[in-house]
Amino acid sequence: MLLGKKRKIGRKLKEIKVGEKLELSEKIEDKDLLLYLGLTDDANPIYIQHDYASQTPLKKPIVPSVMLTGIVTSAVSKYLPGPGSHIVHQDLSFPKPVYHYATLNFLFEIIDIHEKEHTIEIVVHATNESNETVIKGKLTVCPPHRLEPVESITLENF
Repeated sequence: MLLGKKRKIGRKLKEIKVGEKLELSEKIEDKDLLLYLGLTDDANPIYIQHDYASQTPLKKPIVPSVMLTGIVTSAVSKYLPGPGSHIVHQDLSFPKPVYHYATLNFLFEIIDIHEKEHTIEIVVHATNESNETVIKGKLTVCPPHRLEPVESITLENF
């Protein structure tokens, strides 16, 4: 568990440049789907029932879009800009379904920096094995803030 352990903080606003990119691949595994569906108690048959999905235009079960959103959020939290950052606005679309066992290739690119608001804009694009766009969108992200040294007076609130 991470309680009591200091984690490295991601890059601060002054360390980030327009045009920076992050590429990563994610394979959707059964264990990930089952964990997500178990945690959310989501029993939508389009996600897990092959017999139901085979009778729909999708033909087979799909990955929940909110789970795909979680992959995007995780990339921001882990890599760009990293720990201490958070998404303040997102506009994502899912033009094609993502099927179980798919491998997705993500591209994140910083397109703007707003120093006054302490935010950056990142475009997201993800494709499947057939190079079809399955996720596209834009994020507004607040990078980590520069932390001041902890003084004894700061701890009086605890």
